[in-house]
Amino acid sequence: MSKNAFVLGASGQVGRAVITSLVSDGWHVRAGSRTLHEWPADVEGVLVDRGVDSSVAQALAGGADVLIDCVAYSEAHAQQVLALAGLIGSAVVLSSVSVYADSSGRTLDEARLVDDFPDFPVPVSESQTRTPPGDQTYSTRKVAMEDVFASANAALPVTVLRPGAISGPGSVHPRELWFVKRALDRRPVQLLNWGGQSQCHTSSTVNIAELVRLAANQPANRVLNAVDPKAFTTTEIGTRINQILDHHPVEFVVPGSPGVGDTPWSVPKPFVMDMSEAVRDLGYKPVMGYAESLQNTVGWIVSALGSKAWQDAFPTFLRANGPDAFDYLAEDVWVQQHESR
Repeated sequence: MSKNAFVLGASGQVGRAVITSLVSDGWHVRAGSRTLHEWPADVEGVLVDRGVDSSVAQALAGGADVLIDCVAYSEAHAQQVLALAGLIGSAVVLSSVSVYADSSGRTLDEARLVDDFPDFPVPVSESQTRTPPGDQTYSTRKVAMEDVFASANAALPVTVLRPGAISGPGSVHPRELWFVKRALDRRPVQLLNWGGQSQCHTSSTVNIAELVRLAANQPANRVLNAVDPKAFTTTEIGTRINQILDHHPVEFVVPGSPGVGDTPWSVPKPFVMDMSEAVRDLGYKPVMGYAESLQNTVGWIVSALGSKAWQDAFPTFLRANGPDAFDYLAEDVWVQQHESR
């Protein structure tokens, strides 16, 4: 019997990886997105506007065994999914590890300073305290979304997945660009704050897609972390990317966060997740490690850059990291000051 899946937010980096995984597992996939895309012959494209309830209901009028929601960000989105209970057999919804709070209530929404940054256990399990729900921030909206599913767990089996720093081809905010551009520019030096030891757990899209595939085949009400097997340090990430691009800079590890060396993964304390629950519940085995996944990610970034300015190729990266993400002058000044001591 054919298994039918509907992927909402199919054109994003996670959606595309999910489609590949489900198709290879024998699912018939309908790919829902706001604009037209070219899909493989065995994938059915469907135009849908997430912001319009009737559009989502109409797109799912034929029903589906599972809805994969890659773009749920709010309480309203969760309610929208539950309203589809008569049309779908189960759902898999992406949340985020940013929902976690430490014992003092501090979250990733705080400033990235030692005194403000959460003091999490290593690793963080799914039972960790969360920030309160609300509509103030990305994290509080994700919690509000999760709470809707938790309060209605009898209405529809929903697996909530909490990825970390998502990585893979197709990203509008490829964090790896921080190292890739420096390598392409053949920067002779590389500065990393927090001693190059920051650990902000990554989530390769192929591993998220594998968790989605397993959850789609085993519907249940559950919440699971969705990260890679190992949380690499910024030094380890830089080393791997530089190897791929045959770049060999002199690395300077900067104590603290003085304004240089601030990467998209830079945190003053470890933020590392526990994946044992996914192993127990779903029999999960990662498709590959983050280091192995970088070959495809880096190749895609280089191709997407082409001859474009990085600001034009990746405007979302610009908005997230600011125009000084590649402030080489400030880096050179720091090196000169510290080499002269």
